Amino acid sequence: MCDANHVTPCNVDHRAHSPFANRTPPSFCTTCLGKVVCLVLALIHSLFVLYTAAAMDPYSAEGELVNIHNAFHQGQYQQVADFDTSSFSPSNALPARVLQLRARLALGQYDEVLADVKGESEPDLAAVQVLTEYLKGSSGALEKAQALGTKVPDNLTVQLLCGTVLAAAGHVDEALALLSKHQGSLDAVALIVQIHLQQNRADLAAKEAAQARKWAQDSLLVNIVESWVGMRQYQAAYYVFEELAQAVATQSVQSLVGQAVAELHLGRLPEAEAAFEQAQGLEPQSADVLANLVVLKTMLGKDTGALKESLAGVKPDHRLLVDFAEKRAEFERACERYAVKFEP
Repeated sequence: MCDANHVTPCNVDHRAHSPFANRTPPSFCTTCLGKVVCLVLALIHSLFVLYTAAAMDPYSAEGELVNIHNAFHQGQYQQVADFDTSSFSPSNALPARVLQLRARLALGQYDEVLADVKGESEPDLAAVQVLTEYLKGSSGALEKAQALGTKVPDNLTVQLLCGTVLAAAGHVDEALALLSKHQGSLDAVALIVQIHLQQNRADLAAKEAAQARKWAQDSLLVNIVESWVGMRQYQAAYYVFEELAQAVATQSVQSLVGQAVAELHLGRLPEAEAAFEQAQGLEPQSADVLANLVVLKTMLGKDTGALKESLAGVKPDHRLLVDFAEKRAEFERACERYAVKFEP
């Protein structure tokens, strides 16, 4: 073989000729290095959480259901019911159908929804049926919700709809236990926050909202949830609802009521009244509008008798009317206790 191209090994110690020959190799601060490693690990964890949330929640901001999902939470129920879902992928067909069924329930179409899901075996549609039966006043709906929640506790629709039934029926701990099984669902977070607010546990509601903000920063639903929790920061809450209420594409009774309630807390009663009237123009028989108008008219010193009658005609078991009845009964008992009694 020819050795012409072979390189003879060099025996010279080049380190001796290096400008760094007499310098100590650079050292690293282990504390700083540890912080860097922790930051990298935290970033990896955040990315993993985001990926997991997107994978587990079909309604995530990264999915194709974002528009119909946002419309639902903006209270645009008719738009959701009429939404063209033909272009959705097969994997999103069921979640989209569930949203449309829920929108129709919000519109009061109970019998139509029951007929639509009759005979369906999917747990999601079974959950829709349970919620519909509860809204219609069925005595067995609660037991069905408990049974379905036990049978398929990891199904998101079961968590949301059966959790709604459990909470509405007063089984709050069961509802929270079921909802706690969610995997990165903002809808579940929103329902948990509502339950905590009804419990007067604003601290727990704020904690849930803060955790959700970490992995769903740009979500409309997170903004709405934070507005529920942070209503004491009235101006910030007002901006969220006002943006939704005044845009033609997103305006709804729900967003107008949210704006008006924020106006109430800011002391802007005429502006609140205008927003409530605008909402009433969209849906004259809205129980939410009527109940809040009772509060506004009371603050303005105006008669509320007609409004209460209208509310009783729309939703006789509304919490405001129930509360009035309870307070009236308590007052009458107090009157009897301290009434002057004459001995015969």
